[in-house]
Amino acid sequence: MPELPEVETTRRGVAPYSEGQRITEVIVRDHRLRWPVPDNLSSRAGGQTITAVRRRAKYLLFDTDAGTLLVHLGMSGSLRVMSPTDTLLKHDHIDLVFENGRCLRYNDPRRFGCWLWLKPGEPHPLLTHLGPEPLSDDFNGEYLYQRSRGRKAPIKQFLMDGKVVVGVGNIYANEALFLSGIAPSRAAGRISLARYRRLVDNVKQVLTSAITQGGTTLRDFVGGDGKPGYFAQQLYVYGRAGQPCKACGSELRESRLGQRTSVYCVTCQR
Repeated sequence: MPELPEVETTRRGVAPYSEGQRITEVIVRDHRLRWPVPDNLSSRAGGQTITAVRRRAKYLLFDTDAGTLLVHLGMSGSLRVMSPTDTLLKHDHIDLVFENGRCLRYNDPRRFGCWLWLKPGEPHPLLTHLGPEPLSDDFNGEYLYQRSRGRKAPIKQFLMDGKVVVGVGNIYANEALFLSGIAPSRAAGRISLARYRRLVDNVKQVLTSAITQGGTTLRDFVGGDGKPGYFAQQLYVYGRAGQPCKACGSELRESRLGQRTSVYCVTCQR
């Protein structure tokens, strides 16, 4: 599933081709996404000019004066900048067509994404209860420490809770916890303020590095697959179970927490 750095890379990839462009048509070939694409999406968005392309958590927000198009890539979705006349691929479900002759084409094999329309100022249940952005000043050690008091849940599950902080997915939670020396199964309420400060710093570092590296894939959004790559060559633990720890040489172990794979070092993480 695309995580926050991949969604932010997508935003940066499509924004230059979308902002300031007038939408002439929304072509929906398959309404059957996670939530049905509204039948009136083309009439709502058609004729509107995109004023900004924003990201909130893993959602992309295409702002216009008449409302906002909310897009989620789901588990397998991608966006490409194309001509509307380019050959359709299997699972090309939606085109957002612009007056300049280009379009954003949405491909989603598993159809678990969404395209929804929000009226100006309309709160949406998908966005209402989200925690702070992990790269914002609102996400800091003191905040995370206070939210964790009395929590018995493993720190990894706590860190991946979108009501606590958005966008810290499985890959980056594994990496940040390793860099912080915190075992993923440790109870969130039993971690000190000092360790939370270090954890927040490492979350920001890991996400920033992934976003920076993702910038090298921006060219893929024009005539390519629109799928930004993960920074796999920099991973310390994720996907490396059974291999030696890069810090101490111990064999990395794997466990399941909340139905997600956790990889960790028993020597470095406590």
